[in-house]
Amino acid sequence: MSADPRPSGTGRLLTGLTWAVLLLGLWLWGREATSGPGGHSAPTTGDVAAVGRPLGVALPPAHRPVAPAQPRRIEIPSIGIVAPVVPRGLDATGAVDPPPYEMPHTVGWFARGTQPGADGAALLVGHVDTATKPAVFYGLSSARPGAKIDVVRADGSVAEFTVDDVQVFPREHFDPQQVYGQRDLDRAELRLITCGGTYDKRTGAYTANVVVSAYLTGFTTATTKA
Repeated sequence: MSADPRPSGTGRLLTGLTWAVLLLGLWLWGREATSGPGGHSAPTTGDVAAVGRPLGVALPPAHRPVAPAQPRRIEIPSIGIVAPVVPRGLDATGAVDPPPYEMPHTVGWFARGTQPGADGAALLVGHVDTATKPAVFYGLSSARPGAKIDVVRADGSVAEFTVDDVQVFPREHFDPQQVYGQRDLDRAELRLITCGGTYDKRTGAYTANVVVSAYLTGFTTATTKA
């Protein structure tokens, strides 16, 4: 590990997200202020090109938002992801603090934002790789519109999301509102984010972020289906 000139997985993810999350903090602040209280030349380590939202893909209607509950596990059967989810905040630089480098197969939830299933856009981040091997979101950009994402929550319920689109956002043209903003009011949405584009050895960072967007289309309580 020490022979690898690249920074740790944590360092790479933070480099790609630090300034963007500073803007996220401003956006969250703005949302609260207006809503009131309550209110990676080679592709990134195996990732394929993101596809956006192809024409002709039929997507199901949205399910109404549900009561908030913290996420505990995420499952994306189409790309073989099953991973625990842990709450994370911001580090001293103002960036989302992902799971520790020693936990590359764990997903971090931005706990100062929306809880998956509740009204708004919930944010989940994960490493694409470590210095030696793939990490939890290595194949994230191979997700396709219409794919299902299940988020198991602390109360035993399952928030069932459908992928809306998959996009790559270059860091120099990052649009925080497009990435983090709620697309439809009164809808429960989900963003899965990892490093993307090309790994630049000069800067020690990836050149983009892969963003999978999804929205709530079903909900299962601990005992019954809503």
